[in-house]
Amino acid sequence: MPTEYRTKRKIEFSDTDMAGIVHFTRFFIYMESVEHEFLRSLGTSVSTTIDGKEIGWPRLTASCEYLSPLKFEDEVDILLSVKKKGTKSITYQFHFTLEGCDIARGEVTTVCCITNLGDKLQPISIPDIISNKISI
Repeated sequence: MPTEYRTKRKIEFSDTDMAGIVHFTRFFIYMESVEHEFLRSLGTSVSTTIDGKEIGWPRLTASCEYLSPLKFEDEVDILLSVKKKGTKSITYQFHFTLEGCDIARGEVTTVCCITNLGDKLQPISIPDIISNKISI
């Protein structure tokens, strides 16, 4: 069974623009926040130490298709699905719905890297402790 994670977000006033709808950039913040929740649900984090190395997940690509607006105090359902798991990268799909109606679809690809302060980012294989918990 593919790895999925579901959550909800209540739209805050600060998320909206002058037209009273969620600003398009907020969807990227929502996707990142849900990714962080997902990684915590696996017992890890977007920034963690494994074998004495700082591990992080820089973005390779990010996109979002907007289908319908969200407004202040709407409660949006967000489904994260793992679309692809490579040896060093993960591609997530995000599906935003409000009361069963499609709101937006997004996709983010991240790469597992050593992120030691002061060093150049170094892509590495996803550690087994994380990889073994993710199926496609």
